[in-house]
Amino acid sequence: MEFKHTSVLLNECIENLNIRPDGIYVDGTLGGGGHSSVICERLSEEGTLIGIDRDRDALDAAGRRLEPYGCRKILVQSNYSDIKNVLNELEIDGIDGVLLDLGVSSFQLDNAERGFSYMNDAPLDMRMSQDDDFTAYDVVNRYSEKELAGIISGYGEEKWAKRIASFIVEKRKDKPIESTFELVDVIKAAIPAKARREGPHPAKRTFQAIRIEVNDELGQLERAIEDFCDVLNPGGRLCVISFHSLEDRIVKDIIARRNNPCTCPKEFPVCICGKKADIEKISRKPILPGEEELEANPRARSAKLRVAEKI
Repeated sequence: MEFKHTSVLLNECIENLNIRPDGIYVDGTLGGGGHSSVICERLSEEGTLIGIDRDRDALDAAGRRLEPYGCRKILVQSNYSDIKNVLNELEIDGIDGVLLDLGVSSFQLDNAERGFSYMNDAPLDMRMSQDDDFTAYDVVNRYSEKELAGIISGYGEEKWAKRIASFIVEKRKDKPIESTFELVDVIKAAIPAKARREGPHPAKRTFQAIRIEVNDELGQLERAIEDFCDVLNPGGRLCVISFHSLEDRIVKDIIARRNNPCTCPKEFPVCICGKKADIEKISRKPILPGEEELEANPRARSAKLRVAEKI
């Protein structure tokens, strides 16, 4: 299957990265190389792009797409949360900018075999890296009812979480739930008919929750934002595109804390803790897609871009 993905908030990301032709930039979610190809256009032969992705297919596709560009290109199969080890192995001390486009790519959603989509029948997989052992099958068939309800509620913000978890546990008593459509049928049975007719697809929130659990997306995001803030050179920019409130809250809170790290009580007239800000907010509010982009790419509807700069 050809790797296709429409880059979200592309112009806004490139503008906010403030790309220096000889700088070092990281695309931590390389995908098919859409954002990276435009970064490379702005880099000279002295500039460096480091592209990171967990997905071998993504790395292969991006490598082909980036071939024509003259800058130094380093593609790494890893997780963006492992950025400090990646840079250490490359003997690079600091970077001038990073872009993270979170969530699942269009390629992964549209490739039925990967099991990300509730619109295609496939084995329950949802791994962003094919080298991982832990899959959606393990979550659905091995987690307790309480654990299932917890992740469906916490990561999917699904109000019918307890009922869905109960139906999953009851269904798997007969035989394991093995495919996406089997899971969709269980979710539909668990959600009352009136609720199914309102809002998004009834399986959307549960699939999101299971995907986040399989790939430890929120835990890795929190570690990654902290570490990227550490490795940015002064003036370097952090650009993060999120697609749901849980991701956006993590990014927002870390930027806010590092922008105002003082732990002194509010009633103190002056700061005595000595903690100084090392990150400055560039976007006070998230940057959202315009109407033209939304018309061309409906999947961008929930995207939010936050930008910060190393002091």
